[in-house]
Amino acid sequence: MKITFLIHNVYGIGGTIRTTLNLAAELADRHEVTVVSMLRHRSYPRFAVDPRVTVVPLVDLRADAADASDPQLHQPAEVFPTAEKRYKQYSRLTDRRAREYLRSCDADVIIGTRPGVNVYLARFAPPRALRIAQEHLTHDTHTKKLRAQLAGQYRDLDAVVTTTEADAAVYRTRMRLPGVRILAIPNSVPDPGPLPADGGARVIAAAGRLVRAKRFDLLIEAFTDIAAKHPDWSLRIYGAGADKDRLQGLIEEQGLGDRAALMGAVSPIEDEFAKASIVASASDAESFGMTLVEAMRCGKPVVATDCPLGPAEIINDGVDGRLVPMGDRQALAVALCDLIADEPARHRLGEAARAAAGRFDPAPVAHAYEELFGDLAATRSARAWQRRKARWRGRAGRALRHLRR
Repeated sequence: MKITFLIHNVYGIGGTIRTTLNLAAELADRHEVTVVSMLRHRSYPRFAVDPRVTVVPLVDLRADAADASDPQLHQPAEVFPTAEKRYKQYSRLTDRRAREYLRSCDADVIIGTRPGVNVYLARFAPPRALRIAQEHLTHDTHTKKLRAQLAGQYRDLDAVVTTTEADAAVYRTRMRLPGVRILAIPNSVPDPGPLPADGGARVIAAAGRLVRAKRFDLLIEAFTDIAAKHPDWSLRIYGAGADKDRLQGLIEEQGLGDRAALMGAVSPIEDEFAKASIVASASDAESFGMTLVEAMRCGKPVVATDCPLGPAEIINDGVDGRLVPMGDRQALAVALCDLIADEPARHRLGEAARAAAGRFDPAPVAHAYEELFGDLAATRSARAWQRRKARWRGRAGRALRHLRR
């Protein structure tokens, strides 16, 4: 089987890139796999790409590339949805390249990995290919305008796959898509292998984009309380983003000195998690929670806010980690202090976390996708009939409303 992934920019760093490459590598054991990158801004991907996986860039943004002189590169996109967060990075050239590639694509399955790219998938993919849209964000994080734009396009897909069951339930309720399977399949995170012998330093680690929704400010404030009680512990935050200067100012304002440090973006992050004793997340929103799983695979207990929608589907509170109320500085500090003071509990939860995280191994995740491919192929005719009936009813309803007026 030929499987193609469509991704925003495989040459960057991010959870969607990493989980896509994890899944592509696992599927490459049994299938011919291609990753199509809408954009390219550097010579080589930052993450390792399995040599069996073919990478195809569509628009080259490097200064010395031929695409730099194409006038369509500087013309706004007409197909990519205007309400999509990445809209300004897309152009008429991206529209054209996506259309040309997809219309000639001979893949059996094509998987999109973000909303705007999924619109390309719905508009241009050949009808004989199974068209699957992954949602690495959540329904409710999309604006009302974007949801309306997606609803009209997603009706032509075969499936929409979310990373959590909670988000799949929201899609089923709020975005009616007759004939389209809506289901949850989690992201995959491979086993990092043997852990370093010096793991378990008196360090709390955290990682993610330095943006306000991740609430690293709350974590820093909670650590201020911890530092007063446990002066031999430190906080390390890994990542890059627009909130860096504000967070650095908060560290200085709280008088934490070198006790709390912004470490910059690091990949792979597991090497740093393995050196810590606890991993923390204070986020207000998670579509899944890749860093939580990455920490658990390293055998580290995670203290995370119980935010929508991912952490509660990853962490079993008190068994393989801790969940605390969202936005509660005191609860976050108390949970972290409890683990700092109780080394046996840290080890017990860490061992349970490592075992529980096995369900996110690429093998079972890839198997779930292969089962989906088979199901979609077997039900293609029945689902097409559901779509046609829904369209006829829609037209009849509109005609009736017009007559009543």
